[in-house]
Amino acid sequence: MRRSQTEVAVLGALSVAPMTGYAVREAIRDVLGHFWSESFGQIYPTLAALEERELVRRADRAAPYELTARGEVRLRELLAEPAQRVPPRNGLMLRLFFGRQLGPDACRQLLLDAKAEAEEQLARLAAVRAVVAAEDGPDTPYALITLSAGEHTARAALAWAEESLAALLGSSESDAALSRADRPGAAQSGEES
Repeated sequence: MRRSQTEVAVLGALSVAPMTGYAVREAIRDVLGHFWSESFGQIYPTLAALEERELVRRADRAAPYELTARGEVRLRELLAEPAQRVPPRNGLMLRLFFGRQLGPDACRQLLLDAKAEAEEQLARLAAVRAVVAAEDGPDTPYALITLSAGEHTARAALAWAEESLAALLGSSESDAALSRADRPGAAQSGEES
């Protein structure tokens, strides 16, 4: 199944315009990167297999790949299949879930990094949006839909990080107050909790 998803990404990229293998790799990273990642080690073998099956062609080894009529049919078949659901693997959430072991300062830094990453993602998507909107081609409405999803996701990640930082700060203050109250002699010495 992984192979067919790589085929979708490669054939889809070539459906927009003929490209060299390097350009396919860059397009997947730069244009699809906000919602799809592809192992670069899969792209070149996939291109070779697609060429062998006559789904893509090129005039010579230095020429860009282009989609054949058979490749267009195969792309439509693959796109018509149900989207594959992949179990999530989120290293940030894994670390935060076990945050007590990591400690509040390290968790705070993870959240600050997530916030900065979301802000950077929003800036990157704004730049991509400007380029895509200026092209005004037949693929523009579809590209803008996926960009919108990326923007919504980044804004949600930013709001979540800010909310989580506030919650962590509140939790740290509560933990500190409890810690002071638990110290021997705290009640007798008049310390406030």
